[in-house]
Amino acid sequence: MTTPRIVTEIGLAIYPECQLAAIYGLTDLFRIAGDLAAEHADAGAPPVIRVTHWRQAEDGAIVCVHDSHPGRAHAPSHVIAPPSLVMPDRMRQMPEFAGWFAELHAGGTTLCSVCAGAFVLGETGLLEGRAATTHWAFADSFAQRFPGIRVDTGRMVIDDGDIITAGGILAWTDLGLTLVERLLGPAVMLATARFLLIDPPRRNQRAYSHFIPRLDHGDTEILKVQHFLQATGAKTHAIALLAGRAGMEERTFLRRFRKATGLRPTDYAQQIRMARAREALELTRRPVEQIAFDVGYGDPSAFRKLFHRVTGLGPAEYRRRFGIMASEADREA
Repeated sequence: MTTPRIVTEIGLAIYPECQLAAIYGLTDLFRIAGDLAAEHADAGAPPVIRVTHWRQAEDGAIVCVHDSHPGRAHAPSHVIAPPSLVMPDRMRQMPEFAGWFAELHAGGTTLCSVCAGAFVLGETGLLEGRAATTHWAFADSFAQRFPGIRVDTGRMVIDDGDIITAGGILAWTDLGLTLVERLLGPAVMLATARFLLIDPPRRNQRAYSHFIPRLDHGDTEILKVQHFLQATGAKTHAIALLAGRAGMEERTFLRRFRKATGLRPTDYAQQIRMARAREALELTRRPVEQIAFDVGYGDPSAFRKLFHRVTGLGPAEYRRRFGIMASEADREA
């Protein structure tokens, strides 16, 4: 029998009173995806996702208590905070888990949450100034506890590159399939959804790929700049400023940034801006000119040309095809 090829590790955080159904459901979902990937794979080692479970030990350390493929050092590319079984006002603060998440994020791990798991991510401080989603019933509590976070419960999944938040208590299926699509491809994601008799995540049925930044390259100085660009929407991306944040001479910064990310800083910033513009076109009725200004383009004509180059569609056509608000208006009409 061919030894499976581990493509990545996903860590699941078992914090106090979290929803174990999500922990075990995600564990099963990733295993099923791996089995289906093996059926679709060509000759060679079939790809699998390594799944690990993490708890807080008596001494406060976060330790692994389950490993689907033991024997290797841990290096999770994604970690997930599942829903809670108690209301947010009864959720205890978890500084140890928050510190663990922050440390992993600094090393390139993508942080994920489902439902009230966003409260655990909120304690890291990494969501400040960003958009995040949680259960609609928790929106006011979340906004009060973390006033610096832009709460958007109208969206099921908010993928901000290095941090992904999912909304409802059963949105772990949306998040799980989103990660399967990222790691094993759309064919395996769709096969997994069909096998489990669940709908694919709406954002992953779209015809155009979304920007997924490289975060696990190991260059900590460049990673800090990536986090800065993601958190600020790349509105400020002057090379001198970015090089200064990385503590490098400009030529060295440009070389290392491209080596780590595969893109020049300007192109990287454009990808982030275009991702924000696409979300605005999908989820709001704001005029294209306003969206262009909001994501950092003063010239709407230049924005339209760039948007078409990145997506293959003009902003108006993109909104007609994928805009949720436009679809609702059409139905009402």
